[in-house]
Amino acid sequence: MGKLKFLYEFMMSAAVAQARWEKEIADNILRNRKRLLILIIMLLPILVTSLLGAADILGGKSAYAPAHYTPVVFWASIVVGFAAGLITGCIGAGGGFIIAPALMSAGVKGIMAVGTDQFHIFAKAIMGTVLHKKLGNVSIALAIVFILGSIIGATTGGYINRTLYSKDPVLSDAFISIVYAVILGFLGFYAIYDYFSTRAKVKGGISKPSSNPHEGAHSGPVGTTRLAVRIQQINIPPILRFDEDFGGRQISAIFVVGGGFVVGFLAAIMGVGGGFVTFPMFVYVFGVSTPTTVGTDIFQIIFTAGYSSLTQYAIYGYVFYTLAMGLLIGSLIGIQIGALTTKVVPGITIRAFYALTILAGFFNRVSVLPDKFRTLNLITISKDVCDIIILIGNILFWGAIGLFGIWVLLSFFKNIPTLREEG
Repeated sequence: MGKLKFLYEFMMSAAVAQARWEKEIADNILRNRKRLLILIIMLLPILVTSLLGAADILGGKSAYAPAHYTPVVFWASIVVGFAAGLITGCIGAGGGFIIAPALMSAGVKGIMAVGTDQFHIFAKAIMGTVLHKKLGNVSIALAIVFILGSIIGATTGGYINRTLYSKDPVLSDAFISIVYAVILGFLGFYAIYDYFSTRAKVKGGISKPSSNPHEGAHSGPVGTTRLAVRIQQINIPPILRFDEDFGGRQISAIFVVGGGFVVGFLAAIMGVGGGFVTFPMFVYVFGVSTPTTVGTDIFQIIFTAGYSSLTQYAIYGYVFYTLAMGLLIGSLIGIQIGALTTKVVPGITIRAFYALTILAGFFNRVSVLPDKFRTLNLITISKDVCDIIILIGNILFWGAIGLFGIWVLLSFFKNIPTLREEG
């Protein structure tokens, strides 16, 4: 149980760190007139072509036909981005996990959903990142070596996705769905356990409810973990030195390259961005201080997400630019509303919604697997039964996200006077 808890905290720290980064990026874009003007200029052609029903010229079936374009799909991408933004802003984690599954549920092929999701993260990063404010905390040596590993990992992950798609698009969708089902299932079921454990403690008077749904368990370790100390003691050259302002630490470059490989591989396979597990990996495994971790992560995410989205997906026609911009529009707005709502809703309620939305994503991806396995001749089951299972999965998924969105919006509009007073 202890190892499972550590893994859950590790993954939750990753999701929380990603959410913080997304919120910072959204703030940098929406509160800067120049960036906002650039965003509007970028979006106008896409909005116009979408309204005219001619967005194929901006990516889609005119490339390799992984997804058939309709204007409805573009508007659906805005809704998906908005929902992901609400989850990211309000819960502080997990929003990025629903984007690829949601796009796949809307009819987008898995490889296109992954490539488009990652490209939207890259576009958001280059528009909203302010590097010069963080450069004092960047370890250039760590970043360069880590990026080397992430490039190798992204190349490997992208090659696997493209190879599976070339062999059989159904096999590709099944593979991506299985990856998401495993990760969302673990996070979702453990989150349910975490919610009921916390709720029982609150009711029993053992602890007080926190306004932060992930306070304590997911805020990161205090000091250097035992694992990090052991890794830093392994003297395999070349040796990287960092955290000079915190007494100085060192680590073998081989571990940093390996960590970068894992991050790049997961980013290319899932499309969740290059910073997904960087934060907990640096802190828990490498023993890097939080300030250095934040600065180095911001530095490397642009290179990792950019390399993976452009060289592994975009140049092969697996990025749907209209949908990427739809995701960008929706997420920027959703994150702001979600973040404001956290000021007026109880943290224990947010924990429950986090678990439900993640589990809904899990059931959605699991529900498509029988039909995929049937098509691949791996199991014998009727198509009618598969269609019913998929329908149930879609109802659970969109129903959970819809209920969450309605609850957040109602809470937001109901408490606008209170939010104005605090603002």
